[in-house]
Amino acid sequence: MKTTFSLKKRHFLSLAVAAVVITGIGAWLLPSFYSPSPTATQIVDEMEAVSGGAHPGFRRNHAKGQCISGHFESNGNAVEISRASLLQRGSVPLIGRLSAAGGDPSQADVHGMIRSMALRLADDDGETWYMAMNSVPVFPVNTPEGLYEQLRASMPEYGGSGPDPQKMQAFKNTHPEIRAFETWLAEHPEASGFDNSTFYSVNAFRMTDAQGHVHFVRWSMVPETPYKPMTTGQSRDPDFLAYGLAKQLEQGPVRWHLIITLADAGDVTTDATLRWPQGRRQIDAGTLVIDSQQSQIEGPCRDVDFNPLELPDGIGPSDDPLLMAREAAYAESHRRRVEEESAH
Repeated sequence: MKTTFSLKKRHFLSLAVAAVVITGIGAWLLPSFYSPSPTATQIVDEMEAVSGGAHPGFRRNHAKGQCISGHFESNGNAVEISRASLLQRGSVPLIGRLSAAGGDPSQADVHGMIRSMALRLADDDGETWYMAMNSVPVFPVNTPEGLYEQLRASMPEYGGSGPDPQKMQAFKNTHPEIRAFETWLAEHPEASGFDNSTFYSVNAFRMTDAQGHVHFVRWSMVPETPYKPMTTGQSRDPDFLAYGLAKQLEQGPVRWHLIITLADAGDVTTDATLRWPQGRRQIDAGTLVIDSQQSQIEGPCRDVDFNPLELPDGIGPSDDPLLMAREAAYAESHRRRVEEESAH
């Protein structure tokens, strides 16, 4: 059985490489008259093609998931680096979504090697903070052009279930930055559930304190539930992620800690394929508490865009070319879903 499971894992590796970039990247891209960058429409079209076509009414990636709700308990520790009201001591409600990579809402969970956590935090003053995080701390590529080329290389081979190996290898030869992503996947087996997965912002952001000082950061949601790798039995269960989370919530809320990592001088903040060295200062900013999950068809997360560039005062994007351009893709994907739903 271990051999069978290993083969399945390798079979879906190339698809996962494509899927992670789709998670929170989309088509952020500059107008075609300004640069040769692909447009939002082109990127989302390629996402659909990689997934075997559009699934009307569903997200173009991470199509299979469930809504979650709860609150964020800020301990106030992060006020030294950000004036954001949502990081001041106190509790704010949230809605969110947990999902697995892939554009087919009916796929088996084992196919979605990359997990995602999307959150919307909102306080009484109207401040909101959207997050879109992946279970891998790096992206495979570091430019919009690289993403488009990767999606093209990931197109299913005619008559096959995966991409053309020669096209994919040619892509990797011209994009050696993908090695960090592949190494992480090889060395970190998928967690056995959402509840014990760590989720990463991947891109760098800017936090501005009350005195106007800027701090470059990345953040992660680190679970209180101990990590366990996915089992062979789970790989045969098409819906083990939602079922496992439901079982955990029957026993009580599930918690993660918001860990903010500060960059040192000289750390690269514009390349999502590069991790910062170990030993950087970290701040535990509070606890994410999830106490219920709902169907994504009728739950509160259904119509939420989860655009990670919708940020409160005191938090802003870095100059990462992927991050700065994500908004267009989220808007395009959301527009298609809304039009499809209104047509029925």
